[in-house]
Amino acid sequence: MSALFGLIRKEVYHILRDRRTLVVIIAMPVLQVILFGYAIRTDVDHVRLAIVDPAPDPKTLALRQRFEAARVFQTVAVLPNSRELEPLFQRGIAQGAVLFEPGFGERLGRGVPANVLIVGDASEPNTGSIVQAYATAVVQGYEQELSRGRSVRIVPTIRMRFNPTRESSNLFVPGLMAFVLTIVSSLMTAISLTREKETGTLEALLVSPLRPWQIIVGKVAPYIGVGFVSVLGVIAEARLVFDVPLRGSLSLLLIEGLLFILVSLALGILISARTSSQRVAMMGALIGTMLPTMLLSGFIFPLESMPLPLRAISVVVPARWFVLVARSIMLKGTGLAYLWRPTLVLVAMAAVLLTASTRAFHARLEG
Repeated sequence: MSALFGLIRKEVYHILRDRRTLVVIIAMPVLQVILFGYAIRTDVDHVRLAIVDPAPDPKTLALRQRFEAARVFQTVAVLPNSRELEPLFQRGIAQGAVLFEPGFGERLGRGVPANVLIVGDASEPNTGSIVQAYATAVVQGYEQELSRGRSVRIVPTIRMRFNPTRESSNLFVPGLMAFVLTIVSSLMTAISLTREKETGTLEALLVSPLRPWQIIVGKVAPYIGVGFVSVLGVIAEARLVFDVPLRGSLSLLLIEGLLFILVSLALGILISARTSSQRVAMMGALIGTMLPTMLLSGFIFPLESMPLPLRAISVVVPARWFVLVARSIMLKGTGLAYLWRPTLVLVAMAAVLLTASTRAFHARLEG
């Protein structure tokens, strides 16, 4: 029994001595509760809505005000025709649209049914359902208000784009690519490099003529290959097993996947350079990469439902931009002309993180 207590005291001593491990152990459950508590929400707010009103009149203006007054919708554009609507969907600026037919108010005044087309972006099925349900409710409420004492009929027509059947696999499978690449690139790289530091094999490379960046390239190059094979595997499974469409360019998707691999590898290197043990590296990778990928990328939970601080933090989460790119290419057929902004963000993240990780790794080797 004394030996058991001695072992416990020794382990407690090691934990208390390693301040980074202690901080991670204390901070991780607190961070998990905060993230899960605020991020896990299936309700959707601030749905970005575009309105096409070719001939504004008092009736269309009144119905538009109904949409703006509803807490669910946020009007992002009012367009004179539907031709300008497609770029808004392709860029992700609009998640839904309401299209009035010309002469909407005049038809209601004559007692003739007036048509309204409600379009939802069903690449996120939950958001598409919200657009359909709430927009229809707003239209029906306005119809009931007008029909007091006279015959008024508004006919809403529903159209779901990019994922008409609202299959959940079309939402999750493209996001799984980011999750798998995070595991392969960030987590495995951080643990692998930290293990070699613990065994002393990494420091042995100091006597070699290799420079720090060459050591990093030699260590992480295999993970680039593994990550690329993982991208191919996920795409093949998405098409063959889950029947997820690939409407855009396969080569563009592969290039974006390689770019995200570089970002994830740089994060893994940076974590390994700042940690002293595999345990700390694993927990750091979980906090720094896995949790944000699951909760703050839009992979599972819509970003629109999160508080403003979490939405602000999600801007620096690489998976947010890659999930956006993967879904846009696979479900919408979007090209680089519309995806250059998130691509540029990933390029900037890769450059910054690779520079920071190389310097941190160099300092670690010299230290």
